[in-house]
Amino acid sequence: MSKRVAIFLPSLGGGGAERAMVNLAHGLTKRGLEVDMVLAYAEGPYLGDLCASVRIIDLRASRVLYSTLSLVRYLRQERPQALVSALDHANVIALMARKLSGIPLKTLVSVQNTLSPSTMNAGSRRNRLLPYLLRTTYPWADIIGAVSEGVAEDLIHFVRMPANKVRVVHNPVVTTELYTKASVPLGNHPWFAPDQPPVVLGIGRLTAQKDFCTLIKAFAILRQVMPARLIILGEGECRSELERLVQRMMLTADVALPGFVANPYSYIRQSAAFVLSSRWEGLPTVLIEALAVGATVVSTDCPSGPAEILEGGRWGHLVPVGDADALAAAIWESLTSACRDKEAARRSVQERYGEDEIAHVFEETLLHVA
Repeated sequence: MSKRVAIFLPSLGGGGAERAMVNLAHGLTKRGLEVDMVLAYAEGPYLGDLCASVRIIDLRASRVLYSTLSLVRYLRQERPQALVSALDHANVIALMARKLSGIPLKTLVSVQNTLSPSTMNAGSRRNRLLPYLLRTTYPWADIIGAVSEGVAEDLIHFVRMPANKVRVVHNPVVTTELYTKASVPLGNHPWFAPDQPPVVLGIGRLTAQKDFCTLIKAFAILRQVMPARLIILGEGECRSELERLVQRMMLTADVALPGFVANPYSYIRQSAAFVLSSRWEGLPTVLIEALAVGATVVSTDCPSGPAEILEGGRWGHLVPVGDADALAAAIWESLTSACRDKEAARRSVQERYGEDEIAHVFEETLLHVA
């Protein structure tokens, strides 16, 4: 009898968690499992990336909260052996639905971010109440999967989760599809012509968390000592603020914000340096992807993930959060110094974050461990 795993998400929007869950679905199907991608509402740029062997279940809810009863019905009808969810609000709904369904199945909630800084920076009352909801519902999970050691520590101390329930379970990031997409030619983008200045690249949602303001300020400092260009891929509520900053610093000719790009990996492969400027993370997927495709990387030493991925700076520069001068200096050094061992960096992230390796961990954790 085949075993079925359900993965529950709000949608397949263009974030790292959604990308990781798509990779997980593919990895589990390759291991012979049946996988349902259960979505509160079936939309988002990653929807088309799902392979045909993954069944899409659209709960047709206008908000994640409103999907609770539909998820209960799904669990009772389909009776999967395991339920995986990611993103905090979806995790709460998944655990509530599991409890209401009365179905005996193993549950793993994947925690993607360090919760203490994200809560302190929460802009809504709902988000500020999140830690209390998590303290109530997360103990109902069989496994609380933290994507990094830093996230695990934050869960135990900030959210006050029992340490015996928290387990580090990395996201699957490095896939054959990643390498295929990275090999696609970028086209005739004039900034990547052989005689052009080096291109510095940032990728992520245009939000306060990603702190692209500091990256733009660091780029302005870099421009004082060498010619360069900056591209930031992504979309979000901070676009107007970033565009005003670019104009104020008179960088409009050398900074581009083209929005969300379905295949950013060709940009990563051809950029001179990839920079992560975040204030906080959980396990930044794009930093792993950048190393996997051979990019030179610079990152803030934010909580949490970058120091673990870069193994304390072995595979790229780590700088303090919000320090434009330090970030500019690290980018300059990356552009002007000898490259680190990119092949060794690629092997390192493949071993730690490869799709097959992580799918095996999930299968063992969910279906074979009592």
